[in-house]
Amino acid sequence: MSYREVFKKKHTFLVVVHVVSVEQALRNVGIAVTNGADGVFLINHNIQFKELLYTYHRVREQFPLLWIGLNFLDLSSGRALVELPRDANGLWIDDGGVHEETPKVGPSTYHYSWAKSFRRLLDRSGWKGLYFGGVAFKGQSYVTDPATVAGLCVPFMDVITTSGVSTGNAPDHGKIQEMKGVIGHHPLAIASGITPENVLGYTLYTDCFLIATGVSDSFTELNPSKVRKLADILANA
Repeated sequence: MSYREVFKKKHTFLVVVHVVSVEQALRNVGIAVTNGADGVFLINHNIQFKELLYTYHRVREQFPLLWIGLNFLDLSSGRALVELPRDANGLWIDDGGVHEETPKVGPSTYHYSWAKSFRRLLDRSGWKGLYFGGVAFKGQSYVTDPATVAGLCVPFMDVITTSGVSTGNAPDHGKIQEMKGVIGHHPLAIASGITPENVLGYTLYTDCFLIATGVSDSFTELNPSKVRKLADILANA
């Protein structure tokens, strides 16, 4: 299914849960669900992928109809696809596989053979979820022209996903506007720095928001009132 077949509202709010245990994940997913989030991403910063998978299955048991995506920070994109449960709704990869080479003289060139290959792997796998691919993303190789790179990624990613320079930092407004100007109706997601206080500055050019820090009390614990506030803002944007 396409992004718009899955998420029919103008803006999508996906809460990112930094998983450390099954109990913690279930508690925080429950907060997200009861306070208006459209789904969740489970991500492993401090645990191994096998623990993330185990947690995913426990969360799925408790929330069988919830949209749940995964981001395996300790796996390559190819291995992540192999390990991905077939009933997972989303896969988020920080490095979408498009890189820029900037010579001393002349225009930059872009290499996207891996992005193209990974799209083929996704299609051949038979998995029916949504692929969120990182473009001009924190911690990845720097690109001088995010809009051009985003345009190259349209055939390969279900949701082009970008960020600010680091966790908790919102992206430059001009960057988001330029990326959306190139990709048009193709979905664009922001995955850092969005809060209830600044989200309205991005809604004109952004389809989907992946949020952890901006709705949390700590790295691992969501704040219910912040989740509800942001959900309500997006519902009326």
